[in-house]
Amino acid sequence: MEYYRQKKDEIAKELNTDLKQGLSAKEAQEKLAQVGPNALVEGKKKITFQVFLEQFKDLMVIILIIAAIISAFTGSLESTLVIIVVLILNAILGTVQHVKAEKSLESLKSLSAPTAKVLRNGQKMEIEAKDLVPGDILLLEAGDLVTADGRILENYSLQVNESSLTGESTNVDKLDTDFEKEVPLADRVNMVYSSSLVTYGRATVVVTATGMQTEIGKIASLMNETKERRTPLQVSLDQFSSRLATAILILCAVIFGIQMWRGQPLLDSLLFAVALAVAAIPEALSSIVTIVQAMGTQKMAKENAIIKNLAAVESLGSVSVICSDKTGTLTQNKMTVEDIYIGGKVLKPNELDLSNQLHRYLLYDVVLNNDASLAEDKAIGDPTESALLEMYRQVPGIDLGNGVLGLSEQELREHSKRLEEVPFDSDRKLMSTKHLIHTVPTIFVKGAIDVLLKRCVNIRFGDEIRPMTEEDRKEILAQNNYFSENGLRVLAFAYKESDEELSTEAEDGLTFIGLVSEMDPPREESVAAVAIAKKIGIFNEGDMALTGLELDALSDEELDQNIEKISVYARVSPENKIRIVNAWQRKDRIVSMTGDGVNDAPALKKADVGVAMGITGTEVSKDAASMILADDNFATIIKAVANGRTVYENIKNAIGYLLSGNLSAIITVLFASLAGLPVPFVAVQLLFINLVTDSLPALAIGMEPGDPDILKRKPRDPKAGILDKAFVSQITIQGLLISISVIAAFLIGLKDSPAVATTMAFSTLTFARLLHGFNCRSQHSIFKIGFKNNWYSLAAFAVGTILLALILFVPALHSLFAVTPLTGQEVMWLAGLALIPTILIQAVKMIRK
Repeated sequence: MEYYRQKKDEIAKELNTDLKQGLSAKEAQEKLAQVGPNALVEGKKKITFQVFLEQFKDLMVIILIIAAIISAFTGSLESTLVIIVVLILNAILGTVQHVKAEKSLESLKSLSAPTAKVLRNGQKMEIEAKDLVPGDILLLEAGDLVTADGRILENYSLQVNESSLTGESTNVDKLDTDFEKEVPLADRVNMVYSSSLVTYGRATVVVTATGMQTEIGKIASLMNETKERRTPLQVSLDQFSSRLATAILILCAVIFGIQMWRGQPLLDSLLFAVALAVAAIPEALSSIVTIVQAMGTQKMAKENAIIKNLAAVESLGSVSVICSDKTGTLTQNKMTVEDIYIGGKVLKPNELDLSNQLHRYLLYDVVLNNDASLAEDKAIGDPTESALLEMYRQVPGIDLGNGVLGLSEQELREHSKRLEEVPFDSDRKLMSTKHLIHTVPTIFVKGAIDVLLKRCVNIRFGDEIRPMTEEDRKEILAQNNYFSENGLRVLAFAYKESDEELSTEAEDGLTFIGLVSEMDPPREESVAAVAIAKKIGIFNEGDMALTGLELDALSDEELDQNIEKISVYARVSPENKIRIVNAWQRKDRIVSMTGDGVNDAPALKKADVGVAMGITGTEVSKDAASMILADDNFATIIKAVANGRTVYENIKNAIGYLLSGNLSAIITVLFASLAGLPVPFVAVQLLFINLVTDSLPALAIGMEPGDPDILKRKPRDPKAGILDKAFVSQITIQGLLISISVIAAFLIGLKDSPAVATTMAFSTLTFARLLHGFNCRSQHSIFKIGFKNNWYSLAAFAVGTILLALILFVPALHSLFAVTPLTGQEVMWLAGLALIPTILIQAVKMIRK
């Protein structure tokens, strides 16, 4: 029901309540049984073990499980153990991340107050907030947390902070009038909403909605219904896994056919084909992806970007659209004074002159006619009034010897104490206080320009006070319009010297002082972060700006047609924000959403990468987001995007390294099989290669710093898989080069004996792959990127080389790894042949660049 558009008697009839007496205990009990408790209901949650099992649904994981089972049946228990350990560790990591992220509704629940003051049977009483029902008469006063949605019946200067729900940074002045037309949620000033805070005044309210029917409940429902999208990397890895599985099945069939053609027994042919297929699977890939993402999160944490979901690290690199909430994200979520119109001039706060009597009277009005305070630079009270005190502190102090000027606001208030006051009233839109200024009783008034100007009869310029003319009024209103058109909030100030009793009638016959304009200023860092967009023009000719109501009027088809033209949205609801994110995602864009309020939470969850503010953000927004900005710095998002792109590049390079290395082993075995030669590797050697030359260099590749020019590239197409034609060609050529060297070493060793041939092939493949780790660090040559930025690559090469040397030169290890002693000439051959692929690959990179 649109209660904000209904008459009070219609509401009473609709809710079956007495607006003066409230509900009876029996009526309240019956309604409670009917509508349920005033609490948020959670969606069905998965138990932790179920989340753990779901980590094994990934296609690559399924392939690895099959590989582990086959390895066990073929007697390769070491391979089985390695695969199982890797999979369990990955599943544990994924489960921990999921459990940490699922706290949104707990945070929403914490916004609910435990008790509420109501009228029942005409008696004021305090009840548990969960027992509130529609029709209850709720009594609100300053300091209360609103516990249900309601329509205001009687209003006594009520002000409510709804920033967590609407995203608006200033307090809202409430009214008890009716609306005839439809207005956005943030403008329904005759309503109060659950989770908002009463900052001033009091009111009597009839409860219109409780629990999941409240606006905060609707947000909870949206969060229950919103499903997170798979990241571009997850989609790419799924495509990669399915293609790899197909290739492995084909490989098994080809090898099995060749073995049978050569006259090998059926079982031996099958086992050989399966063993080679298992060797082709990059078992380390899952763990490397997870570790690289985890290292990415650590790097981001040092740069104040806290990543809650590992997969979101890479998603950042694909972001092409950032939907940013203004308040608290691009702006500072606090009011500051921008310009002051006084004496016919526009000044900045630091241009005010305390020796100028007109300026001095404005400052008296600003400080004395003000209920806010600044304690240890922390603002207490209305943000608009706090901004006025901040303005006062910017004025250069001058001591004229009278003990008044140059004082702090507390000292000034102590010197000129408040004698009388008429508090701000949303109907008259004014606030007045009375003080002794230089022993003269003086009334200071501030408020809305349209109301205050009507009460002014004089205007002051410097020390001169003269009657206000029509020209003066036009000039003042023109300046007010200029401020307003530039998004500034304007307060007008006036005074009069009078010893009459302060009342609303005494607010006539005023002398106009000036105007003060305020705004929620942009963050300095956000200006730099959107510099490119500013050059293009955030809002260009032909672009559209929509309100939430206008957005509601558009169908999904109309929104899809116009989404790329719409630059600015105003007065949008949580549902509107989800529609905006959805529309961009239907365009196959990877969307980042930034926000800090409860109203942002559903869209933060729906976006590919939700970004919440760590300092000013609500707990709900933090829990719903994938990333939290610990410093609330918008520019940190740009750093995170660069880091995300680097993570993806490193993962892709690691995949290239693993696949080209595995391919070289497969080509070598295929050659030996087709040529009728002995098997070039034994099982324990393949296991060593998988554990040492697969894992360590691939991890080192994952630690590679980003390319300085990475942000100059366009965001990658999220629909493009990892294995594009260029990447497959690169892997094939590199794998072929390594395999040629390995086959050459195998044939050289075969002139001596099969044992030497196997040792030469194993050693050459191991050393060539260790060297190949340097090739896969970047698309640039190692002469350009050097080694200073990635000592891990040198460490991985050193560890692998030392282990290989121990196997070759320590007799006790020969039988374990099925190797035989080599001559010095054979060692030179394997070292030279292993180096050739790297020399060729580096030469091509240098020529191409």
